[in-house]
Amino acid sequence: MTTTAVRSRTDPGTERLPGVWGLGLRRGALEIKQFFRQRDQVVFTFAFPVVFLFLFASIFSDDVEGAGIKASQLYVPAMMAAGIMSTSFQSLGISIAVERDEKVLRRLRGTPMPPAAYFLGKIWLVLVTGILETAILLLVGTTLYDVDLPSDAGRWFAFAWIFVLGLTGCALLGIAVSSVPKSSKSASSVVVLPFLVLQFISGVYIAIDTIPDWMLNIGALFPLKWMCQGLRGVFLPDSAQVLEQAGDWEFGRTALVLGAWCVGGLLLCLLTFRWKNRRDG
Repeated sequence: MTTTAVRSRTDPGTERLPGVWGLGLRRGALEIKQFFRQRDQVVFTFAFPVVFLFLFASIFSDDVEGAGIKASQLYVPAMMAAGIMSTSFQSLGISIAVERDEKVLRRLRGTPMPPAAYFLGKIWLVLVTGILETAILLLVGTTLYDVDLPSDAGRWFAFAWIFVLGLTGCALLGIAVSSVPKSSKSASSVVVLPFLVLQFISGVYIAIDTIPDWMLNIGALFPLKWMCQGLRGVFLPDSAQVLEQAGDWEFGRTALVLGAWCVGGLLLCLLTFRWKNRRDG
């Protein structure tokens, strides 16, 4: 073995730095640790959709005529979709805006860490919280509201791609919208208001067949409506298709819209994301 080879192995200054994926994984582990250390945030994040599911499913529990289901069963996949968007779009939209205002992003940008590692860390965070949120809601839905798990591999596959595409698209949209608030104080208002409106016009809180078509058409421009519809197609019987605007689960269109939001969300991130506030120059 040559002297140069020995030196390269022993000299700390010549050690190879971790790659983007390795740094992204480490950054993700840090993000997850920081999240679970904030107990009030953890409780609110996971309890919020469960509480709303319990409230709406308790108030609206009658049979839905001609659909072969109870009204309470409609809320389980809808709340799962809202939970996915909450842990991705809302969480990232607010947290990144706060980190930018507190100059955390500016300091990170000045380190050797590749920018992609920061975003990979955020993706790991929303992936873990999204899976946990969905699992909790699915457990509540199957034990309390008689929602049946899919019996064939096709529907489980549909569930997987709806979850992945929906989470990815909403996460990218959350990163993009984080540039809208002017300060950390306004971040919650700027991000939560459009999310709340979307929940009302996308079939989360109100049944699809009772929402005016013009509202549904606006909701159809965004991913939440299609996540709700796709998850209803996974966990509800085919007889419930009559409640949909098109009378069909439209899995193909759901995949196209969610896929388009993944591409569009990425473009929005590239065009709008900033490492510092406007007032910082």
